[in-house]
Amino acid sequence: MSDQQPSGASRMFGDFAPQLVHFTDDVLFGEVWERPDLAARDRSLITVASLVTSGSTEQLRHHLGRAKDNGVSEAELIEAITHLAFYTGWPHAMSAMAVAKDLFHG
Repeated sequence: MSDQQPSGASRMFGDFAPQLVHFTDDVLFGEVWERPDLAARDRSLITVASLVTSGSTEQLRHHLGRAKDNGVSEAELIEAITHLAFYTGWPHAMSAMAVAKDLFHG
């Protein structure tokens, strides 16, 4: 990874938690996200849904951006969060929508 910018995990945890950085960069984003049986777009929607339902808004910001990079539109992400409000609960959906609004319309 020498010619590339350090990953988010590396910038956050670097020498403090090198194994977590390894698992994040090499296993999760290197192996799991690259498996061929599920498109990156679908993985992004699943990940966003999981983060919304768990209330993990800190990681949601990154994954909303990644979802857009993987071909999911802002309208689709807003609709997914709205749909999830009925399954995950209003507070999680409202918190997620606040993150989406801030990210999409700053």
